[in-house]
Amino acid sequence: MESPGNDISESDLNRTLWTLCSVPFIMVLGNSMLIPVLPQIMAALDVSLFQAGLLITTFSAPASVSILFAGYLADQYGRKVVLVPALGLYGLGGLIAGLAGWLIASPYPVILGARLLQGTGAGGTYQIAMVMASDLYESQERSRALGLLESWNGVGKVVSPLAGSAAALLAWFAPFFVYSALCLPVALGVWWLTREATYEQSHETVKDYLTTLRDIIDDKAASYAVCLLSAFVVLMLLFGVLSYTSDILQTRYNIGGLHRGAVIAVPVGAMAITSYTAGTILQQQLGSYLKPAVVLGCGLFGVSLLLATGLTASWALLILLAFMGVSVGMVLPALNTLITSAAEEQHRGLTTAAYGTVRFGGVALGPPLFGIVAEMSQTVLLISAAVTAAAAGALAAWLISVNRMVPRHIRKNNRPASQPPAQSH
Repeated sequence: MESPGNDISESDLNRTLWTLCSVPFIMVLGNSMLIPVLPQIMAALDVSLFQAGLLITTFSAPASVSILFAGYLADQYGRKVVLVPALGLYGLGGLIAGLAGWLIASPYPVILGARLLQGTGAGGTYQIAMVMASDLYESQERSRALGLLESWNGVGKVVSPLAGSAAALLAWFAPFFVYSALCLPVALGVWWLTREATYEQSHETVKDYLTTLRDIIDDKAASYAVCLLSAFVVLMLLFGVLSYTSDILQTRYNIGGLHRGAVIAVPVGAMAITSYTAGTILQQQLGSYLKPAVVLGCGLFGVSLLLATGLTASWALLILLAFMGVSVGMVLPALNTLITSAAEEQHRGLTTAAYGTVRFGGVALGPPLFGIVAEMSQTVLLISAAVTAAAAGALAAWLISVNRMVPRHIRKNNRPASQPPAQSH
């Protein structure tokens, strides 16, 4: 990858990017590691699928709020000074949840509170790492860098169900301790091993900052809104499907433990591979592939959900889960590039934070929503989900304008003469 300026070496640039890859990896453990353990948690705590799904919601909902504040602070004071404490808060919440499950007779309320604390920290992690990477790359290399981050998000999704299932062999609450064990080395690595590109910090009041942001996205409001909607839909559906699949693997197929974790890893493994491949393709043909990737990914997700209606064979379920993973892996790297390219560095934190908010919001809504609708009818659930995915794809085809979202110099792999190379500090 190219270096953004003479004051940052290629080795420093590569070390920064690869260190940042640990952030989406650890962030995604927050929910994905618990998905295959939900039936075990339900039994241990004597709660319903809906109540177990709230363990996902109480992580993602506060993250969707805190990320807005994290984005503002990152634009005002720097990326690392927000990212590192956020990782610490994330780990602390995991420690409290694990201790509650171990030491308290009725730990469900305390675990919900600890998950809320975790989610508050998680809001300042992945999207801030995306902003740091975007600051370092001002050309088509950005798509490859963001695709790499998204692929490590996918790798985390692959590892996490297996790690969660393995940890739960010790105790149902053991997965919570994994968070605290991983967050400290990741936080130290980000603090000591990464370098930030300098940018003109905004130093605006919240009111002025939001006014400037409104002006920035004014001419691209429709495209920006549809990008946010597409991210919300695909992640809501993905985590709803994963939660629902975890439950039916136990109740319908009697698959548990590591075997259930391995099945859950299929769609997220396909997602990781596709994300990395899509990032590489987008790097080479940025303007041509961004919009088609979103449209086709949403469409493929919808078709996969529709084909799953009335499905009984376990092998067919695995195939469709893999296709769902491929579809999300197509959509997210393209959306990452569109969103992070919509604003200059001094306002990129908040534009990307809003994107993170809807991503977390989708993850928060998916499991409990699928749990409620599944009790009515599996057919209604899958058909409704398929229509939702198709509608998101149709809106993307109609309203996303790559020319408005991505500056010409990035699409053409050239830096404008008026823009100096990014420096590091």
